Amino acid sequence: MTTLPQINGFVPRDIAINRTDLSRAHHLSGDIYTSPQVYARELDEYFSKEWLFIGRVEQFDKPGDYQARRILGRPVLIAKNKAGVIQAFHNMCRHRGVEVAGGEGNARTFMCPYHGWTYDLDGKLVGAAYMGDSEGFDRATCRLPSIALDAWRGNLFINFAAQPKPFADAMADLERDFAMLHPERCRLADITRTTLRCNWKFFHENLMDYYHVGVLHAKTFGKRFSWTPENLVLKPSGGLTMRYLASPSTPDGVSLFGKAPWLANEENSFACTAFYPPNMTLFGRIDMVKIITAWPDGPDRCEVSIYMMFPEEFFAHDDFESKVAVYREYQKVIYDEDRSMIESMQKAMALPNYEPGRLSVMEKPIHHFLSRYVERMFGTNP
Repeated sequence: MTTLPQINGFVPRDIAINRTDLSRAHHLSGDIYTSPQVYARELDEYFSKEWLFIGRVEQFDKPGDYQARRILGRPVLIAKNKAGVIQAFHNMCRHRGVEVAGGEGNARTFMCPYHGWTYDLDGKLVGAAYMGDSEGFDRATCRLPSIALDAWRGNLFINFAAQPKPFADAMADLERDFAMLHPERCRLADITRTTLRCNWKFFHENLMDYYHVGVLHAKTFGKRFSWTPENLVLKPSGGLTMRYLASPSTPDGVSLFGKAPWLANEENSFACTAFYPPNMTLFGRIDMVKIITAWPDGPDRCEVSIYMMFPEEFFAHDDFESKVAVYREYQKVIYDEDRSMIESMQKAMALPNYEPGRLSVMEKPIHHFLSRYVERMFGTNP
């Protein structure tokens, strides 16, 4: 009898998917989507070690531009210094841990609202009243702890690891497969944020689930969507890339802007997707680029952010904002269709009578993602 691996005393019911062919495989048991122990392990194994997409370079246009955010429950401060370099810090005063900034805006310095310790745009402590008599305290060496930050073609990523994997290596697949989208020549047109009552994995599984498109989305984009397994490339990390046929993201499938200049020789049905573990999905269309993240907020809740980018040339359109609104509203219709399904799945995961169903051959991307997930979380041969 095989002994299943444990996570802090938790034993999963069934994780054999990673050593089972797709034609014989079942979906994972519900506890993988509901267990607090599994969730805690995911935060440590995935989200504390991988490069995570957190925004766009143009969101920090001028020196002093900053954002104070909570990412995976951690207070993070992102700021552009006087030299034009964007950096990330743990947003915790070195005195008592209070957040030194909130919201977003433009600032010269960041001052802790509790005792007034003040930091410059590079995170260095520049003011700390009544600390001169504290033996051994050196203001010159005190600073906000930094977080690794780097950019790929205008997209910002952070990594919480003390020694993160080289950024160029982490971006190699994206660069090879999606440089032709030229996201660095696009600008951010819209960010939509929403909360879903489901495990973060379900959101990305749904985005790579081409089995449901012709059913759930039959009246929206499903009738203009076509793919074949031969165009799917599976990555060792559990990620994937795929080229397929799909229309622009408008109600009638017709672009309101025309083709991106660098895609002029592509058909209007040009479409591509990447899933970049753990929580980023990229979509390319003939006229836009979209990046979507699902940030875990507990085993049964996630915060979704959708970044919509268009070529910079399109921003000169007089009616640009109204056109973007069409894309945004159509996107909402599609994701509302998905929301009801994935939140329903999440409810089922906690029920004692839930039994994982068989995978379809149309669920090859999900099988691959979950197989690599199980290997990483529980070991190669559990």
